[in-house]
Amino acid sequence: MLMLCAILFPILAGMGLAAWRPQGRIARQNYVLASACTTSALALWAVFTLRDGPLFTLLTMGDHLSIAFRVDGLSCLFASLVAVLWPLACLYAVEYMSREGHENRFFTFYLASFGVTLGIAFSANALTMYLFYELLTLATLPLVMHAMDSKARYAGRVYLTYSMCGAALGFLAMVMLLEHGGTVFLLGGSLVCPAGKEDTLRLAYVLGFFGFGVKAAVFPGHKWLLRASVAPTPVTALLHAVAVVKAGVFAVTRLTWYGYGPDLLRGSWAQYLVMGAAIFTIVYGSSKALRTKHLKRRLAWSTISNLSYVLLGVTTLTTAGLAAGMVHMIFHAVLKITLFFCVGAVHYKLHRDFVPDVEGCGVLMPVVFGTFATAALGLMGVPPLAGFTSKWMLATSAVGMGEWIGYLAAAALILSALLTALYLMQIVLLAFFPRQNRQLTVRVPRQARRDPGIRMTLPLTVLAVGSVALGLCANMLVGTVQTLLGA
Repeated sequence: MLMLCAILFPILAGMGLAAWRPQGRIARQNYVLASACTTSALALWAVFTLRDGPLFTLLTMGDHLSIAFRVDGLSCLFASLVAVLWPLACLYAVEYMSREGHENRFFTFYLASFGVTLGIAFSANALTMYLFYELLTLATLPLVMHAMDSKARYAGRVYLTYSMCGAALGFLAMVMLLEHGGTVFLLGGSLVCPAGKEDTLRLAYVLGFFGFGVKAAVFPGHKWLLRASVAPTPVTALLHAVAVVKAGVFAVTRLTWYGYGPDLLRGSWAQYLVMGAAIFTIVYGSSKALRTKHLKRRLAWSTISNLSYVLLGVTTLTTAGLAAGMVHMIFHAVLKITLFFCVGAVHYKLHRDFVPDVEGCGVLMPVVFGTFATAALGLMGVPPLAGFTSKWMLATSAVGMGEWIGYLAAAALILSALLTALYLMQIVLLAFFPRQNRQLTVRVPRQARRDPGIRMTLPLTVLAVGSVALGLCANMLVGTVQTLLGA
């Protein structure tokens, strides 16, 4: 019941906000922040008290079909990540959205998306996960289309089209899984494979990988993520760092390790195909990021690349790779939401959206670009910051496979790390060491600085400090992840 409360509370809170429609900004802000913090408390309470507890079945529709919830190790990781980051995003959003308009509508769906994402985290079987996976599309679509201009409507159509196509492929994989005994997620796989049907089930898995992989932006289902960058920054930060894309990664992990199982896939054409797609996406996303001048789109390409880091770890089908992928999922979420918040702050205060436009802005916005530099170094994998440990684990787990594709994956990770350094450090160097207007490098009086207010700078500071702490305590985090995953 506690899991259900964590899921339903923010959905009902969003509906309450839509019915109340407060006109005062302070009242709305307090309501949103109180709702988000309460939801996080409920989610974390469920994680700490119900881990590996009994199955909670809400609705039974036959021998193979039920809506059920349970907290296992993977649920703990995803739900905790969402619960920690969402209130910070809400705090950032209450200031940012003050200039965007339609705040009641925005926060209605912003809160509802919180509950739906927790529904994915706590799902105990493929049908429940699929239900909330589709609800997430519906809950986030109004956020992508918030501006309701031609670009936003087009982005919404692209997002919906890609999501529906991915859902169709994911549905086929779900049906095959449920038909062959996969009624509850179990680590190592719950599917019972009849003799002679191995390749059929592998084909169903591959369809599910690319179907659920649409939200994880694996090639070729990645373009919606670029179009979604037209949404307000609090939306893109969650889309690219926490909610939608991580839900896609989470679903693929469930399908691979808790549904079809690594034993069916290991050493088969299906494994090589999905690993190849992840390897290609890693390099492709990084190279496109380097060539893109728009700040949010550059970070979007970076997200496309880094999500496939996680998928690469999952598809190595080794416990070391699974743990590495989940560690990188956590690191990437913290680092990427920080980077998006920073470029959103630049747009909010200076209305600058392209890489050349940030030249000399480091002294004008010291907090913003200080946190950006910290997160950028972490995402590059500079030791001992967050990012280094997960990339090292991914590379070693790939090489540990002892196969040609593992060595290819390690080479792709090294190349991507180099490209990441180029496309992120270009922004940092331009901001702090301008080629033109060198007088901007002198100390700027405090009254002339352009950092946003405390509601935006506090989440930035907390996330930057948190990313450093994660890097310094990486061994502890790795041990926790391995314990939760039984790795």
